Amino acid sequence: MSENVEKYIKRKVFRGTSDKISSKFVDAGLEKIRSCINCGTCTGGCPAGRRTAYRTRVAIRKALRGDESVLDDVDIWMCSTCYYCYERCPRNIPVTDMIIKLRNIAVEEGKILDNHLVLADKVFYTTCHGVPANQPDQEKWRDLRESYGLPPLPPTVHSYPEAVEECHKLMELTGFRKLLDHANEVKAKQKEAQEKQSEEK
Repeated sequence: MSENVEKYIKRKVFRGTSDKISSKFVDAGLEKIRSCINCGTCTGGCPAGRRTAYRTRVAIRKALRGDESVLDDVDIWMCSTCYYCYERCPRNIPVTDMIIKLRNIAVEEGKILDNHLVLADKVFYTTCHGVPANQPDQEKWRDLRESYGLPPLPPTVHSYPEAVEECHKLMELTGFRKLLDHANEVKAKQKEAQEKQSEEK
């Protein structure tokens, strides 16, 4: 009888599951993820989820069961890090910090989105600023600041260009530059593999 039943029961098998993600959560002090009751409050109140396909609970559940496909999921990059899910969570789970950690793990694996890599490598690392308002083509940002009675350039590396070298040193010491180089290397290999596949077809 049990053999007949097993023939008709289809069990979902998760490929690429491991404890890599959960162990990195624990290493980061985010072990409270295990107290998640899957109530969906995080997803229900998510502002980004109203405009995109992003479902916070889905990402957290995948991470909890060790489903590494969550690292390939574009949805983890949709979170605006507003911390609304954390404020509403009945278990006080730092959901946003976990999404940020998932992004960090994805970057370590070289699974960063192309736009984010360009921003991190070509804009942030080069200028040490997220919005390079000091560039010639960014006059609109300087005008906007002045319209609010602010100086055209913020009191950051834009006003103190000598600090760029210090920022680069910090990025080297924290491993940020190494991480960017690794991500660029992985992206180059992926592109090479895609080109090879196209040629074979």
